[in-house]
Amino acid sequence: MATINFGGVLEDVVTREEFPMEKAREVLKNETIAIIGYGVQGPGQALNLKDNGFNVIIGQRKNSKTWDKAVADGWVPGETLFEIEEAAEKGTIIQYLLSDAGQITLWPTLKPFLTKGKALYFSHGFGITYKEQTNIIPPADVDVILVAPKGSGTSLRRLFLAGQGLNSSFAIFQDATGHARDRVIALGIGVGSGYLFETDFKKEVFSDLTGERGTLMGCIQGIFAAQYKTLRDNGHSPSEAFNETVEELTQSLMPLVAENGMDWMYANCSTTAQRGALDWWKKFRDATQPVFDELYASVAAGKEAQRSIDLNSQADYREKLNAELEELRNSEMWQAGAAVRKLRPGK
Repeated sequence: MATINFGGVLEDVVTREEFPMEKAREVLKNETIAIIGYGVQGPGQALNLKDNGFNVIIGQRKNSKTWDKAVADGWVPGETLFEIEEAAEKGTIIQYLLSDAGQITLWPTLKPFLTKGKALYFSHGFGITYKEQTNIIPPADVDVILVAPKGSGTSLRRLFLAGQGLNSSFAIFQDATGHARDRVIALGIGVGSGYLFETDFKKEVFSDLTGERGTLMGCIQGIFAAQYKTLRDNGHSPSEAFNETVEELTQSLMPLVAENGMDWMYANCSTTAQRGALDWWKKFRDATQPVFDELYASVAAGKEAQRSIDLNSQADYREKLNAELEELRNSEMWQAGAAVRKLRPGK
């Protein structure tokens, strides 16, 4: 492992230099990796592993949209694409990449195929961390491991095809074979991680649920909506409000922040923008800190997990969800966004 200085804190991470792809292939040369679930993470991880030379099969239900997607992606029925039970039986490493709700539903079907010496792999710590609610309790004689790419499966695949990588966390919940560490790191390298940092299942799910509800999705939508409303209420056009709220951030500033950091951005903008940003960022921090503290406490108490389980189990949940998404889609801000995207050069 390499020791890196993260803002004055030393942290051990795994990079491709000390754990190259050749080593990962050697570790997993006798393994069959069965991907159960071909939705959000499944396609990206499966295709990256396949292209990197690993033995990968897919487990999906026939006559489903995801089965058809797998066929369209080049997986061959009866050769690399199987019904879930057959794939689980063949796999020595089972990557359990269904949604959290899907994992709960399928668990009684999957568990009998977790025979001694196999590995059960997750990309989210939800099912294990909240096992009292999910009833996902693995047998004691299998490895239980996690690799969590810090982004969507689509991003993982896109960056892989561009010759880049998406950073991932990894964790070991149960090392039954004595080889769990090599297995999980090899898989992390194989799926296309830029580098790997170690965590545990609980910390992964706590940070993930906080991030999704916070700056990654929930908070950023709330901030967008608030600033957009303020501009519209003060007579600015939808185009101006959207461009100043979303378009400039996502298309111009965030890529530069990703490349160089916020400190660089502050140092390389106009003096007026620089002064305003320096004057106001702490006000926003202080205003939102109590909300983030409340959010984390809710995650740690299991309230967010229980709410997700309860709502996802309702028969009409999908209908209610679609109504919420439709409300978001039909808001003036995102209708303006759709118009702006169509006007981008090259569209």
